[in-house]
Amino acid sequence: MPDIAFVKPALPRGGALVLPMTEGDPPAGLAREAEEATGGLLSRALEAAGFKGRKGQATTLYALGGWTRVVAVGLGKAAELGPEAVEAAGGAIAPAVAQEREACVAADTLDPKLAVHLGLGAMLRAWRFDRYRTKEKEEDKPKLERLAIASSNPAGAKTAFAPLRAVADGVFLARELVSEPANVLNPPEFAERCRGLERLGIEVEIMGPKEMKRLGFGALLGVAQGSAQEPRMVVMQWRGAPKGRKQKPLALIGKGVTFDTGGISIKPAGGMEDMKWDMAGAGAVVGAMAAIAGRKAKADVVGLVGLVENMPSGNAQRPGDVVKTASGQTVEVINTDAEGRLVLADVMWYCQDRFDPRGMVDLATLTGAIIVALGHEHAGLFSNDDDLAQRVVAAGTAVGEKCWRMPLGDAYDKQIKSEIADMKNVGGRPGGSITAAQFLQRFTNGKPWAHLDIAGTAWASKDQPTAPKGATAFGVRLLDRLVEEMAEEE
Repeated sequence: MPDIAFVKPALPRGGALVLPMTEGDPPAGLAREAEEATGGLLSRALEAAGFKGRKGQATTLYALGGWTRVVAVGLGKAAELGPEAVEAAGGAIAPAVAQEREACVAADTLDPKLAVHLGLGAMLRAWRFDRYRTKEKEEDKPKLERLAIASSNPAGAKTAFAPLRAVADGVFLARELVSEPANVLNPPEFAERCRGLERLGIEVEIMGPKEMKRLGFGALLGVAQGSAQEPRMVVMQWRGAPKGRKQKPLALIGKGVTFDTGGISIKPAGGMEDMKWDMAGAGAVVGAMAAIAGRKAKADVVGLVGLVENMPSGNAQRPGDVVKTASGQTVEVINTDAEGRLVLADVMWYCQDRFDPRGMVDLATLTGAIIVALGHEHAGLFSNDDDLAQRVVAAGTAVGEKCWRMPLGDAYDKQIKSEIADMKNVGGRPGGSITAAQFLQRFTNGKPWAHLDIAGTAWASKDQPTAPKGATAFGVRLLDRLVEEMAEEE
C-alpha cells in the first residue's frame, strides 16, 4: 500500500509524473511546465495517443522529458468535476504507476479539498489481498511505495485527507474479511477479529450460543445448528456524541453467514465457492464501525453482526421445521437456503429492544433475485421510512455506492403467510427480494428501518475504478456518510 504525501508544487527530476487533466482544457500549472520542459512534445504525444481528458481515460507515455513515464489521467469536464470523478482518476493512477517506487501527481490546479480524493482513489484501487500467495513473481508485485501529490496547500490537504484515510482503513478491513476463505474466517474467528476495534475506542461485546439461547434466538440458532462451528453475535458500540447531547444511536446491522452451502436445501456445486462472501453485510458493518471510530465521529453508533455457518449435517435444520424467534413470532422454514433473513430477524429484534435506536440499517447479501432485478450496478433498498430511505440514497450517491428503492406492500406480505406458523421464510419466486424484505420488516417493531440487499454489489468479477476485482466493501462508505450527515447533524 503506497504512502500518500502532499507536497509543494514542483516537477520531479525523474521517476513517474502523473498529470490529471480536464476534458478539452489546455495544460495548466505543473502540467504546463511539463509541456514547456518537453518543448511541446507532451501535447503532441497525447494527441497522437487520442487522449482527450475524458473521465476514466488514462494514457501512459514512456521516457519523455527525463521521466520514466508520464501518465495522463482524465478528470472529465471541469464543470462536472466532483469527488467521484477525482477518485476514479486516482484509481486509474494506481495500476499505471504500480511498477514505480515513487510517483508525483501534479494536482496543483485542483482545489485541495478535491485533490485529496486522488489519494483516496489511488489507495482504494491499489489494495491487494495477497496473504496466501507464496510463489508470485517479483515482476508481478506492485512496487509503488510513495505517491506524492503536489498541492497548492499541502498542509490543508493533509488535514483534509486524515478522515478519508480512516474511511479507507475501514474499507480495507471489510475487504479483508470478505476475501478470507471460510476455513479461516469462521464465526468464532470473525468475532475475535472484531475485538481489534477496541483499539479505536469501540466497546465490543461477543455472545455465544448460551447467551443467544437465553435471549430466545431460535431463528439464528436454527441456521447454525448444522455446523460444527459455533455461532456468535457481536455488538459494537461507538460513543462519540458530545457529552450532554441526548441522542439515540443509529444502528447498523449485518448478515454474517461465513459460508452458505444452503443447508439441507443445498446449492448447486458450481460457484458455491463464492459463498465465502455471504458475510459481506457483516463485513461492511465492521468496516463502517472502524471508519466511524477512526475519524472520531461525533455520534453514537451501534453495530451488530450475526455470525453463523450454514451447513448440511445430521443435526441441520430441515425444510418444514418451525422455529421461534426472539420476538416470539414463529417461522416455518420452507427453504434452509433462505437463512440470512432468519439470522437478521433475531439480531434486529434484539437491537431495537435493547438500544431503542433512532433508525436501523441492515446490510445483507440476501437474495439472488436482487441481481436479476438490478444487476451489479445498484443495491436494492427497502424501507418503512421515507426520510431514512432518502438519506440512504443520498449518502450512497455521494460516495458512488448507488441504491435503488424497491417497493413493499401488503400484497407481497401475504406471500409469506404460513398455514401452521406466523409466517414462512420464503414467498415463492415472484418478487423474491421483496418478500425477503417483507419478512425482515416484521422484526422492526415499527422502528425506522432500511434494508440494503447487496448481493449484486458486494463482489466484483472485474476491476472497478476504485476497487480491484474481488471484495468491494460496498456499504462501508455509504454507512460512514450516513452517520456523518444524519447522526452528527444534531
